[in-house]
Amino acid sequence: MNAMTEIETGYHYQLMRRAIELIDGKAGRDLTLDEIAAQMHMSPAHFQRIFSRWAGVSPKRYQQWLKLDHARRLLAERHTTLETADQVGLSGSGRLHDLFVRWEAMSPGDYAKGGEGLEIFWGWFESPFGPALVMGTERGICGIGFAAETGAENTMADLTARWPKARFAEGAGALTPMVEAAFPAEGEASAKLFLIGAPFQIKVWEALLSVPTGHVTTYSDIARVIGHPKAVRAVGSAVGRNPISWLIPCHRALRKSGGLGGYHWGLPVKRAMLAWEAAETA
Repeated sequence: MNAMTEIETGYHYQLMRRAIELIDGKAGRDLTLDEIAAQMHMSPAHFQRIFSRWAGVSPKRYQQWLKLDHARRLLAERHTTLETADQVGLSGSGRLHDLFVRWEAMSPGDYAKGGEGLEIFWGWFESPFGPALVMGTERGICGIGFAAETGAENTMADLTARWPKARFAEGAGALTPMVEAAFPAEGEASAKLFLIGAPFQIKVWEALLSVPTGHVTTYSDIARVIGHPKAVRAVGSAVGRNPISWLIPCHRALRKSGGLGGYHWGLPVKRAMLAWEAAETA
């Protein structure tokens, strides 16, 4: 987990959520520190201090990462095709906190059984992006959902419905070491993942794991690299069904136009993730 306390991480994400809404509502006009702080009912100095602690950059700098035109610039300037990333070894070579993941996938036959015979533990944790529902087996994390926008009940229903025949048991204690590895206070994350999905979905998720932090890709790039260049719509669906948000970085997939597209757990979460990574790698 982050070095901040659980209460602080949730509180800081809510500040980010409100800031995103405020910036969106101004139709692209830059807001001053005083204007944002006043809307947050804080002094400028206090807001700047806690904001910078969360994001690592000033509110003014962070605004730049949140804007849609930055997503377009990112796509133009830092867009990395998956073929190039693989050839030059970009994956995992970014910022200090780049994820290092080890993963294995459930067999297609077992997936077709809907999780029958599988025991999945779940627990709620605070993350830099609000409350996170984490699910996992003894083989690794199999699900992460963010409830800041969708709500806890809907998030739980969403993830459990993916494996309808599995046995679910509350087990935050068993998951804590995995979560701490996924959201470390410092150094590289070392997460062990257990991918539960159809073969096509797993191909898409594997491709997402090759997109370096601070870079983005497009649905058409993913379709091309997995050998199905015309399956852009199917790729988009598989990206949206990614059960392990953040660790499998579906937030790095944008539309070809540079638009952010949608996000299963709410567009504000996606924008916060991209801005967080952009600030970390700047």
